[in-house]
Amino acid sequence: MSERILGIDPGTGICGFGVIEGQKAIDFGVIATPPHTPLTERLEDIYNSLHELIDQNRPNVMAIEKLFFKQNITTGISVAEARGVCLLVAKQRNLAIFEYAPNQIKKAICGYGQAHKPQIQEMVRAHLGLATVPKPDDAADALAVAIVHSFIAPRAPDSA
Repeated sequence: MSERILGIDPGTGICGFGVIEGQKAIDFGVIATPPHTPLTERLEDIYNSLHELIDQNRPNVMAIEKLFFKQNITTGISVAEARGVCLLVAKQRNLAIFEYAPNQIKKAICGYGQAHKPQIQEMVRAHLGLATVPKPDDAADALAVAIVHSFIAPRAPDSA
């Protein structure tokens, strides 16, 4: 039996998600929180929405993008808080948790750690056999995280 993987591209305003099993997309999209809403309410929306997604899709693994930011520390902090909520939900729901750096995801998907979004989106589309590139970008990014996990996750000796 293959793993059902929930990929997460964390964010406070838009949190991308993608669920795959084998080479098939089961579900993908975003959890969008209203702008100008207090951060605590946005985090609660993400928390509740993730619980609903897990109930609907029954993943057994969460693969989540590690935080990386260069300049805007304020945005980085809020993304870190959203990421923390995602990790909390995964732990509460007994999902195995795996974390991947952005350049690790790009390299595994495209063969190049500095790949650009359109390249990643096209590789996600091709890998999953989708007719079009998944939209919005955050959903494609979340699917990429899930795909990367399916590529490099630890395997039991009898399943290799």
